[in-house]
Amino acid sequence: MADLPKRDIENVEFIFEIMGSPGVGIDAVDLGDALRALNLNPTLAVIEKMGGTKKRNEKKITFEEFLPIYSQVKKDKDQGCYEDFIECLKLYDKAENGTMLLAELQHALLSLGEQLDDEQVESLFADCMDPEDDDGMIPYSQFIQRMMSDPVVFD
Repeated sequence: MADLPKRDIENVEFIFEIMGSPGVGIDAVDLGDALRALNLNPTLAVIEKMGGTKKRNEKKITFEEFLPIYSQVKKDKDQGCYEDFIECLKLYDKAENGTMLLAELQHALLSLGEQLDDEQVESLFADCMDPEDDDGMIPYSQFIQRMMSDPVVFD
């Protein structure tokens, strides 16, 4: 079964119970959400490469098809970690005091890498952001910690 530990297989089964239909599987448009629910961070390009679609009801992914996808994405080491994100945001930390302009962070999220839309950025800020100070600065390390925190724990 795709060289996965029993615990991982149980977690995938749980996600399929929530997101899928018995005997049918999950919709391919939900592939990215399923992988993210399993604490992975695939890019949109990886999701598309693995068979994700942009329209609902184009394709279904069965449990047996999903396991090798999960295994491959889990092995992918091309994901940023906390230290990588901090190093990137230090480029915007002109005073070298752990803060940056909120507007610069918003601009980066809207225009660099896998761009987010305004609604996604506002939602992210509402969930993870400390209030900006009088100069428009925010502490970026707390933002990264909250953004990367694991809200779903499978024990």
